[in-house]
Amino acid sequence: MSSIADTWLLLRDIEIGGERNRGLYILKSRGMAHSNQIREILLTNKGVDLIDVYVGPSGVLTGSARMSQESQERDIESMHQQEIVRKKLNVETKRKALEAQIASLRAQVQAEEQELKKLTGQEKMRQNGVSKLREKIAGMRKEDENSERRKR
Repeated sequence: MSSIADTWLLLRDIEIGGERNRGLYILKSRGMAHSNQIREILLTNKGVDLIDVYVGPSGVLTGSARMSQESQERDIESMHQQEIVRKKLNVETKRKALEAQIASLRAQVQAEEQELKKLTGQEKMRQNGVSKLREKIAGMRKEDENSERRKR
């Protein structure tokens, strides 16, 4: 018989978790590359559907066990996505708070720079006043010396 058939398909019952499902795979195919994967076969009102079985750490899953595992994985993925969104919002909130602190510190430094300019200007005015006073006093002393010399 094997010399007559080029391709042998094997339809097999797979019993997992108290459920019987059908699996289909190519046992042998002469002269062509073929998959060695088991596919779940579903007989529906729309015809025959071949579905990839779930192969994971717990083995091959078909039927409701596959759907349950896929649902769990979708839930885990959804939770991971929600965690990422939550962390992004947390980082954004921290960034805004930090930017507000930076703005506050910049305003404080700017106010201190303005006060420093004001004090520097006042100090220059004081030094100019002291210099003028010294010049005036020096001028008065010279006048006093000149008047004393005249008296002599």
